[in-house]
Amino acid sequence: MTITPSHWPGTARRMVAAATAGVATLALAGCAVGGENDLTLATGSTGGTYYPLGGEIASLWSDNLEDYSITATVGGASVDNLRQLDQGEVELAMAVNATAADAVASAGDFEENPLGDPAGIRSLGNIYPEILQVVTVEGTGITSIEDLRGKRVEMGPLGSATNTLSGQVLEAYGIDPDEDLAEQFDSSFGDAATNLGDGVVDAAFGILSAPTSSIEQLATTNDVRMLNIQGAALDRLLSENPLLSPHVIPGGTYSGVDGSNNTVTAWATLYAKADLDEQLAYDLTRVMYENSRDVQHSAGDDIILNTAVDGLGPVQLHPGAARYFEENGISVP
Repeated sequence: MTITPSHWPGTARRMVAAATAGVATLALAGCAVGGENDLTLATGSTGGTYYPLGGEIASLWSDNLEDYSITATVGGASVDNLRQLDQGEVELAMAVNATAADAVASAGDFEENPLGDPAGIRSLGNIYPEILQVVTVEGTGITSIEDLRGKRVEMGPLGSATNTLSGQVLEAYGIDPDEDLAEQFDSSFGDAATNLGDGVVDAAFGILSAPTSSIEQLATTNDVRMLNIQGAALDRLLSENPLLSPHVIPGGTYSGVDGSNNTVTAWATLYAKADLDEQLAYDLTRVMYENSRDVQHSAGDDIILNTAVDGLGPVQLHPGAARYFEENGISVP
């Protein structure tokens, strides 16, 4: 077997991924902006998965779609990205499937402030499983979600799926974030991990791929503990949010974390507007799935046709994406 970067050990792959995505994003940022063939992909904060992975996907598109330049930009993650997409500020957006389902149904974070055109959001397919990871370190006295009561907790950036889901998890355990936590923080996950390592906070929530570099870096200087979501609280959470699924992070995913971690997952999905040109939507979908092995980020392994349309919920596929999937034997909803 030829040893490619996709087969390198996790730490090496993540270092290459971060460097590659950073270079790709900087290069794209230098392209001419404003032409009709210039597209923007809204990603997430620099410490999460969206930003480096989105930079690599944007680079794939720009390299393989003649006459198109796609720029990946730092974004506010799911809620904010979908609002930008709705308002025409970006042409493409990464978001959690459950958040997109709320957007088209004008529910959850979109109930009081719905999108201008909630029916106009379309999916281009799934990217990778979005795994909720709840992290603490030795010395905080925290061994379970229940122990977060009275603690300082990073809940995720306002407007992000992490912020929404972290509140839902705490409520499933009978913890009112506003009443029962000592303090809430809304940092990006990179800053959250730094704050956790520095003792500024006691625990942090993040919806991320696994492994993710921020947690691995934290584990190099701290004894990391992953908190389980399980039992009756898990059942309540799943009954309230059917787009979530139970998930197990295997032991050994992070340095020093030998036991498996029970949590939940959704999907990070690519979205566009319904009026995106059908052939362009087809080509964007084709390039992303057919060139996913060129993605050096570990999440690139999960960009596969077999799971491309899982968990779409009420969000319709764009006709261009649906045509590509059907041509490749994928049954579309």
